[in-house]
Amino acid sequence: MEKITSFTVNHLDLLPGVYVSRIDPVGDTFVTTFDIRMTAPNREPVLNTAEVHTIEHLGATFLRNHPVWGPRVLYFGPMGCRTGFYLLLTGRLSSEDVLPLLTECWAFMKDYEGDVPGQAARDCGNYLDMNLPLTRIVCARYHDVLTHITPDRLTYPE
Repeated sequence: MEKITSFTVNHLDLLPGVYVSRIDPVGDTFVTTFDIRMTAPNREPVLNTAEVHTIEHLGATFLRNHPVWGPRVLYFGPMGCRTGFYLLLTGRLSSEDVLPLLTECWAFMKDYEGDVPGQAARDCGNYLDMNLPLTRIVCARYHDVLTHITPDRLTYPE
């Protein structure tokens, strides 16, 4: 079998940022998959499952309820390696196109107070595995990346 595209990216050079992973034609439109890389793979600690789970709940809730982008959200969820998330949106998009949305989303998560949406046994299959205080810390760190992002963190390294 051939390697899939995401396994051809040199993870040794990858920095926290926002990358277009792929753009796929679907009917008369496109779906853009974004690699939202929160940690430097194989060089920084991965995200804990509790923080990943909390970001998944907060991020999906924010993104799907966004007044402009919400209808274009197909999926938001974690990478198996726990170094970031994937966001799939309808349309042929660039990292620059979604940078304001992601900056807004991570600002929401770093400042979030209250009950995590869906953190109840009735709503979630693992509702006890969440940690809002640590989630706010890792989201503040990544929000700083987003607000000071450089062009090399918007395109995969060659």
